[in-house]
Amino acid sequence: MRIDVLTVFPEMFGPVLAAGIVGKAIRNSIADVRVHDLRDFTHDRHRSTDDSPFGGGPGMVMLPGPLFEAVRSLEAGLNAAIVALTPQGRPFGQRTAERLAGLEHVVLICGRYEGIDERVIEGLATEEISTGDYVVSGGEIPAMLIVDALVRLLPGALGHSDEALADDSHTSGLLQHPQYTRPADFEGFAVPEVLLSGNHAAIARWRRQEALRRTLERHPDMLAEAELSAEDIRILRALGWQPPTPVPEPQE
Repeated sequence: MRIDVLTVFPEMFGPVLAAGIVGKAIRNSIADVRVHDLRDFTHDRHRSTDDSPFGGGPGMVMLPGPLFEAVRSLEAGLNAAIVALTPQGRPFGQRTAERLAGLEHVVLICGRYEGIDERVIEGLATEEISTGDYVVSGGEIPAMLIVDALVRLLPGALGHSDEALADDSHTSGLLQHPQYTRPADFEGFAVPEVLLSGNHAAIARWRRQEALRRTLERHPDMLAEAELSAEDIRILRALGWQPPTPVPEPQE
């Protein structure tokens, strides 16, 4: 998979692309991530990537010219996703990550200042994405987040831990159950006995119940789309869940 990032601050990406799962995937040629300085696609002596907004107002707006030229230089195919990172975009979530990770080419446009000229959104980008309802200085940190979310989904990126993907929060449709490691008792906080029992069936039941409990308490909206068995629904009802009408068809 190839990911191209367009930014006026390419120096921000070096440590992120060199470390951890992303760095290993790049070194192993599982992912090809390239960061481009948008100023390389300007033609004035100041290397301008922004200008004052038509109609007046504070701040600056990113120019369309450098962005169009930069994207065209990448020769993105018809199936490539050209993503503008903007506060007005659709929320980024695990399903979006899975969809983008299935593509051969993704281009991330990092917005800055007061925003991107709307003609880039209308005539160049295939979609707008927002990583959350908060304000940051630009699209660079959201782009790093998206790169990480996509790369870890690629086959082989997690090495021998690929099977852990199915158990991740959001990937599984629920939040993940609590995790523990040694020691079994730490400053009076003990690991649940069931996890020390060696009874794998009981452990699996406990983990499922705790995943359901956490999701209900912290992210109940996820339950509307989760694949729930008849036993899951029984557990949730015992925890006080009021199912929607109609109740989702149990997955036996």
